[in-house]
Amino acid sequence: MKALVSNTTRWIGVGILGMAMAGAVHADHHGMKKDIIETASEAGNFQTLAKAVEAAGLTETLKGDGPFTVFAPTDAAFDKLPEGTVEDLLKPENQDQLKSVLTYHVVPEKVMAEDAMGADSLTTVQGQELSISTENDQVMINDATVTQADIKASNGVIHAIDSVLMPE
Repeated sequence: MKALVSNTTRWIGVGILGMAMAGAVHADHHGMKKDIIETASEAGNFQTLAKAVEAAGLTETLKGDGPFTVFAPTDAAFDKLPEGTVEDLLKPENQDQLKSVLTYHVVPEKVMAEDAMGADSLTTVQGQELSISTENDQVMINDATVTQADIKASNGVIHAIDSVLMPE
């Protein structure tokens, strides 16, 4: 169960980042950028992440001043998780575990792709480190690939990833 939870957490975090990144692309509305939550929600491919953020009680936090960097897993990233994983994490009795997974996808500073490529690791809001590497001109966050970078929001930036990150 612990291994399943760890893998699930890793995958969920990636989903959050993907949501945040997709939303940032659509962040400019009448000259005003939208926050990470609004940007991710409008992107259309972060629905699972949005549900998880709401279930974890993190919506208002991610609408806050920031700055935040969210490595957001897309809906397709969540679909890679073992069957039943997302449903289990969304249960009220698993809220603390869900928060841990989601905050593992968030860095409490604005980190653009160029800056990330120059770093070896970043410390997450959850407290653990994310490993950063570059392979064939692609940025990797742990084992997840950044599929869309630098989605700007009023309170940070989103980078979509293809896997959910799980804390250890």
